[in-house]
Amino acid sequence: MNKNKKTLTGKDLITVGIYTAVYIAVVFCVGAFNAIPIFYPIFLFLGPIITGIPMMLYYTKIEKFGMITIMGIICAVFFYISGYTWICLSIMIPTSLLADVILKVGGFKKFGAMALSFMVMSLGIMAGPANLWFAGEGYWDNIRESMGDQYAEQLAKYMPMWMLPAGIVFILAGGFLGALLGRKMMNKHFKKAGIV
Repeated sequence: MNKNKKTLTGKDLITVGIYTAVYIAVVFCVGAFNAIPIFYPIFLFLGPIITGIPMMLYYTKIEKFGMITIMGIICAVFFYISGYTWICLSIMIPTSLLADVILKVGGFKKFGAMALSFMVMSLGIMAGPANLWFAGEGYWDNIRESMGDQYAEQLAKYMPMWMLPAGIVFILAGGFLGALLGRKMMNKHFKKAGIV
């Protein structure tokens, strides 16, 4: 068996880098609306729908284990450096690894495996809101200092603790719709890649 069939090559890593940059840019652009507190819970549903478009194109190019995990690690480190605490590392890395496993088990070429993998990977989006519940009062102090007391009060109103399970449901539903939307928009690429 050709060793390169299993080993990530320089071309694979370049592909990871390109789509990771696109993914982070899209998340940042959509997440910018979080400056409005009510958008926070909306983002949990809308984010995976919008990121589903470039991600489904990325999935058509994945044929080796590790490409989603590396992407998740890069995203986790990026968001950690951006101030999202250790929580983003503890959420984004495991979800991307699990997403990678799901895709590998599915054989890389089945849309069902792609959709489920993307839904699980999208759970990494919870890394941002999770800080509100688990990062401690110091995190809220930073929010009050940078955004003001009124913003913090509104954010606490729209993001109570029960939004954790609700948010997971929102993300999974948005991820599924994002996968369908991405497949529809990238139908030509799916056919070319022989994905069923």
